[in-house]
Amino acid sequence: MMIGSIIACQGRDPIFDVGYHHNSRDVTCPAEEVSEMPRITQEQKKLNREKILRAAGEGFRRHGVDGVGIEELMKTAGMTHGGFYNHFASKEDLAVEVFRQGFADSLDALAAIREARPRSARAALNDLIDDYLTPDHRDHPETGCASAALAADAGRHGTTLQAEYRGGLGGYLSAITDLILDRAHQSGADLTPAQAREQAIALFCQMVGTLVVSRAVTDADPDLSDEILTVGRARLRRR
Repeated sequence: MMIGSIIACQGRDPIFDVGYHHNSRDVTCPAEEVSEMPRITQEQKKLNREKILRAAGEGFRRHGVDGVGIEELMKTAGMTHGGFYNHFASKEDLAVEVFRQGFADSLDALAAIREARPRSARAALNDLIDDYLTPDHRDHPETGCASAALAADAGRHGTTLQAEYRGGLGGYLSAITDLILDRAHQSGADLTPAQAREQAIALFCQMVGTLVVSRAVTDADPDLSDEILTVGRARLRRR
């Protein structure tokens, strides 16, 4: 079938198709030709969505939500700009999903640490601190903790992203609170849930703060950046 015929079959105005007037007598719309047009499968659509989320997760963590555009994200994902709106209504909608996925990944990582230390909550907490405050984590925000990398974006982008951040943060604080209560129980210490939550908030904020400050000077003064991580790990492990 000629281009003009396809355009006519699709209901487009033939005035704008050069080939249409030369081939109008051949215009037919066989059902079998229309049905043979390639269609994306639901599985492929799911994979494409995951590619976009992965590209956005890494891009937003490294450059901030405002630091990378949709066109660049789609190029990284190996797709065209226009395909974005088949998966997300807006960039903010995408950012919400990135926040949600980021905290889910962090919770999974924390659960894995706890499972690896079933008999010692203290050892699990120390592993959490050691894994968090490392040069590798500092140097690769694109694959690291969403809370540290995206906290500033949550503060700048209003209630929608803040609400998503708050939900993820709440889950993370609850998990650390449980670890601290387990540590107290295993050591015979007297600790209330309220006191454990207070300690969890302090611990998490100190980990995030230490990581963020170490990133702030890593290029200008690598030795100071390493020192900040080292001191942070040592101090927090003594808690």
